[in-house]
Amino acid sequence: MPYAELPSMAKPFRKQPTKFALWVPNVSGGLVVSKVPQRTDWGLDYNTKLVRIAEDGGFEYALTQIRFSGNYGAEYQHDSLILSAALLANTSRINIISAIIPGIFHPVVVAKHGATADQIFNGRWAIHVATGWFRREFDALGVEWLEHDERYVRSREFVEILRGVWSEDNFDYDGKYWKISDYSLKPKPLTIPDRLMPEIFQGGNSIAAQKMAADVSDWYFMNGNTLDEHEGQIDFVSKRAAAIGRRVRFGVNAFVIARETEAEANAELERIIAGADIAAVDKFRDAVREAGQATKEKIGMWVDSTDRDLVQYNDGFRTNLIGTPEQIAERIVNLRKIGVDLVLCCFLHCHEEARFFGERVIPLVREMEQADPMCRFTVI
Repeated sequence: MPYAELPSMAKPFRKQPTKFALWVPNVSGGLVVSKVPQRTDWGLDYNTKLVRIAEDGGFEYALTQIRFSGNYGAEYQHDSLILSAALLANTSRINIISAIIPGIFHPVVVAKHGATADQIFNGRWAIHVATGWFRREFDALGVEWLEHDERYVRSREFVEILRGVWSEDNFDYDGKYWKISDYSLKPKPLTIPDRLMPEIFQGGNSIAAQKMAADVSDWYFMNGNTLDEHEGQIDFVSKRAAAIGRRVRFGVNAFVIARETEAEANAELERIIAGADIAAVDKFRDAVREAGQATKEKIGMWVDSTDRDLVQYNDGFRTNLIGTPEQIAERIVNLRKIGVDLVLCCFLHCHEEARFFGERVIPLVREMEQADPMCRFTVI
């Protein structure tokens, strides 16, 4: 089947329960731009244990980050593809998503890496195409820096090439940024039930990002935001995708603070914000002006983020998964009702809090989903 005709393989909305993913802290400094103590580490041993905790706790995915230069305290960074392979080798069920940046990476090289990982680890590898907002990385590496919407043209080509070499022999592609001639990738990724090829995740949140997601991606990640803002993006992407016979699934970023009482959770949030690394937040704010603020519509990531929001660098506080396990589970079910398929979680103390989330929050979500006719799923 030609790559351009490949539909999303997502099942209908009410057939599956909410999925959960975990941010892997493979960059130094943790997942908040704050000087508060964080029991976290960017090394292999720590993250292997973390992903095993997530796997045992009911998480379906873990996402490794890609950075080539520090900006918000992330001075040290392990490569996403190499670390993903190590995590896959030390787990048996969880899917690992490797983040990459088009322009810095070549699509056929990534397709080869991905096909190998997918073959070796039984179809558990996925990719997150991060179009890129950090200009300093591109400048340092001598990679052309494109204006905002043009970066999505390049990313779209990247995904089209991935799909092409994963599904066709003697593949040709004549794009603006890449040209591929008579290329056959062997072996190709595994073809498994409900998945023709590795899942392709994408974020962005601008109009250009939403159009790309609708047209070529399997999953669309949204920064933390309100229910109304999430619903607006889901509606736009879903309608555009449906018009060409596709279905896209949706994930939302959330910084989770689950405590026995709401007061404890809110106190922890205020402690994190009070300890914000102001200099690092300022650098981050300046860097992300190349994201949503650079679009003609002024729509996208970090357009209206406050200093408080930027302490968690994907606006994770705004999703408001902060409170008791019962409150958090109820809010997750509300996200499910508007069409969110996956919650991408990050934590302050990753081992302890991922374990607590798996033991106390996920079971409540499952009970609430089955009790609510709008969310009830069929076990198949």
